[in-house]
Amino acid sequence: MLIRVKLVYLYVRKIILIFSLLLLALFSRAQDYASLDSLMTGYTIAMQLEDDEDKCKEVDFMIGTAKDSLVRQHIALWLFDYYKESKVMGEEAVAVHIYDKWLADGTIKMRGEFDLMDAQLFANFNRSSLIGMDAPKITLLKPCGGSETIPVDGKPALLWFYDTGCSKCQLEAKLLPDVLNKEVDFPIDFYAVYSGQDKKAWKAFRRSFKLKNRNIRLRHFWDPEIESDYLRLYGVISTPKLYMIDSKGSIIGRRLEVESLPQILDVAKTIEDYYKSIEK
Repeated sequence: MLIRVKLVYLYVRKIILIFSLLLLALFSRAQDYASLDSLMTGYTIAMQLEDDEDKCKEVDFMIGTAKDSLVRQHIALWLFDYYKESKVMGEEAVAVHIYDKWLADGTIKMRGEFDLMDAQLFANFNRSSLIGMDAPKITLLKPCGGSETIPVDGKPALLWFYDTGCSKCQLEAKLLPDVLNKEVDFPIDFYAVYSGQDKKAWKAFRRSFKLKNRNIRLRHFWDPEIESDYLRLYGVISTPKLYMIDSKGSIIGRRLEVESLPQILDVAKTIEDYYKSIEK
């Protein structure tokens, strides 16, 4: 059954590709952007099961195939916006690729200077923390003084950036303990990084935020002067931000929601079991 589904998927994708080639040739003359957008929507959905490297190759093909400069610009910007706002974890890597290859040097023009600055900001604040990359090491301050560099290799970790004045952070702070206490059955570190500057508010939060699961080591940090550059390294333009990092230091989950934690924790446990098996 799985093989049949895979074959159907590949067949549909091939049909979409053929239509892409035919329609792009027409669009270079007719510039029927509404039809083109519909086509690209179907094609990007069909590519969701591919890895990010293959997606980057496919978008390069789609952009490069269009010979008319206005059509090529439309395709590139549509794809950039699509992957920038994608709800599929990890697909933002494709948007970073499009910016680096097509937009950064002006090969394809952005709509305006403001949009170009926004695209540059997005790329610079996401390129260091993409799925599969080594998690950036950041040196943060501890509550009782001193500093520490995290994440520490050797144990999987959840890295959570929050602000006490953020309403979504407050909601996550209420939901996280229940999920983590129930779902985590292997050793992990939980790094709670306060992104604000109110020391009293931070202290009050630490007193209220508790995890009872003995498998979890809760650690609190902050960096009020932002000397670690964590805002850029982990794309903390807004809060909350939640990352999952495996024991080898690789990012396996980003932009996580509380609801998705059980799934990513299952993935993390499978990865850790694999690491243990090959080390024996």
